Amino acid sequence: MFSSHGPSVRELAVQGLSSVERGYDLLAPKFDHTPFRTPDRMLDAVEETLAQQEGTFGAGLDVCCGTGAGIGMLRRLCRDRVTGVDLSAGMLAEAGRTHTGDDRVDFVRADARALPSDLAGSYDLAVSFGAFGHFLPSERPALFSGVRSALREGGVFAFPIGAPIPPSSPVWWAVTGFDAAMRVRNAVWRPPFVMYYRTFPLSGVRTDLRAAGFTVETVPLEHFGRQPGGAPRWRLVLARRL
Repeated sequence: MFSSHGPSVRELAVQGLSSVERGYDLLAPKFDHTPFRTPDRMLDAVEETLAQQEGTFGAGLDVCCGTGAGIGMLRRLCRDRVTGVDLSAGMLAEAGRTHTGDDRVDFVRADARALPSDLAGSYDLAVSFGAFGHFLPSERPALFSGVRSALREGGVFAFPIGAPIPPSSPVWWAVTGFDAAMRVRNAVWRPPFVMYYRTFPLSGVRTDLRAAGFTVETVPLEHFGRQPGGAPRWRLVLARRL
């Protein structure tokens, strides 16, 4: 499943039986050698689409930045400060090693549901990749409210979101089975490890973003093609702070 530099099955099992924070601390040194890292193809597609739609930005924030895969993209899109925020000290340490010596980049350890007050009103663009499965639907309002507070008026919160997977697809059964297994794991084992694939539908996300004080539009990520019915396989959500 992984490269020879990636985690072993045993290491993944230990991670899966830990908390989210501790699990990613353990996985951090090998994270970039797993399929969990955001693919460069996705980063490139989002960067190109943002550049076409919005041009450049002032300061940028990567929410749940992990090992910093999105930081290079933000540096190219943003003229000023770029900040990565993550709960895991281990992931931030890896990100810091990748971007050491870059005086435009800084990293902050924080829970995305309660961003530090000193970040408030500091950014023109916020992005996030592959992290929303770690937040229960009931936690989305706090997450979106925190991102909104970090943005300046008119600032943009951008992230990709995939089209719903039809039940006829084997992938639907795989992710549904994974989510069911995680619910059982979290019912019988502590600490919980929150990671679900089917808890972030566009309809609910749009509603919660608007309630948090954003306008919401979506732009097709044409790099990934369209479904047989014509709908895009991936969209870029552009939530703008009112």
